Amino acid sequence: MRIRLGYVSTALSLWEASPARALTFTRYKQLSASEREEKLMAVTGENIFNTLRMVSYNIAHGIQVYRLSSSIAPLSTHPEVNWDFITPFRKEWQELGELIRRHKMRVSFHPNQYTLFTSPREEVTKNAIIDMDYHYRMLEAMGVEKEGVLNIHVGGAYGDKVQSLERFHKNIQSLPSHIKEVTTLENDDKTYTTEETLSVCQKEGIRLVFDYHHHMANLSEEPLDTLLPKVFRTWEGRSLKPKIHVSSPKSEKMYRAHADFVDLDFVMPLLSLLRSMNADVDFMVEAKAKDMACLKLVEDISRIRGVKRVGGAEIEWK
Repeated sequence: MRIRLGYVSTALSLWEASPARALTFTRYKQLSASEREEKLMAVTGENIFNTLRMVSYNIAHGIQVYRLSSSIAPLSTHPEVNWDFITPFRKEWQELGELIRRHKMRVSFHPNQYTLFTSPREEVTKNAIIDMDYHYRMLEAMGVEKEGVLNIHVGGAYGDKVQSLERFHKNIQSLPSHIKEVTTLENDDKTYTTEETLSVCQKEGIRLVFDYHHHMANLSEEPLDTLLPKVFRTWEGRSLKPKIHVSSPKSEKMYRAHADFVDLDFVMPLLSLLRSMNADVDFMVEAKAKDMACLKLVEDISRIRGVKRVGGAEIEWK
């Protein structure tokens, strides 16, 4: 069994390296036409540059799994802005993609909680498609649209899960097929369990990104040892390994909140199950300490008897 580990968006070990510097619409409206373009270019240019710093940091530390920030190009989906964030930075996007491909890095985006397909409001679905297209265009600009994924949740229940799921199956058909092809669904910590999310994935031919912390907070009726093989089957015939999100509770009282680091004892049952399955997977560490939490978890797992660290952020357990 081999596991590669990665982290979300920002390497906290780097100084002033946020890839998600913002420009609010309120601020944008206060600027003149020339100032608006200049500010959009400046903020996006800095975010892309910091993303390049992050990718370089990952290469230096042997981290091959990385979630890109959704906020690289501010106001790109705002109906009153809707600017071309690709053409002015084509060289920079291509440089990012070249590094990612050369070092076989697995990248993804996680559009925000408002990107959903269960809403009864038509405009919410339209905005979700716009947002998914925005993320896909960034993958495409980097030339990694075949390897990258866009991960979302099923969405809200709106007081009736059955009707909401029916809406999901209807609304997701509006998503262009090339974007749906790279879409994954994740089980959540309050509404749709792993079992329920899996049912949606099986019906739509979508891969399931399993979140262990969410699963523990929102248990399925079916036990994990029979559920997880079914989850992994949604990845069959694809070039990517199954992906798992790992984090641990901040406290018993704040069980759903993510701790700064990942408690090895909390994820040990998952690790043991994966070992019994001899499953090669990728872990996305969703702890607050980002890259530091990722590398600490690699060290913690490496101390388990029989585990060998075979890379900066990769372990092997025979």
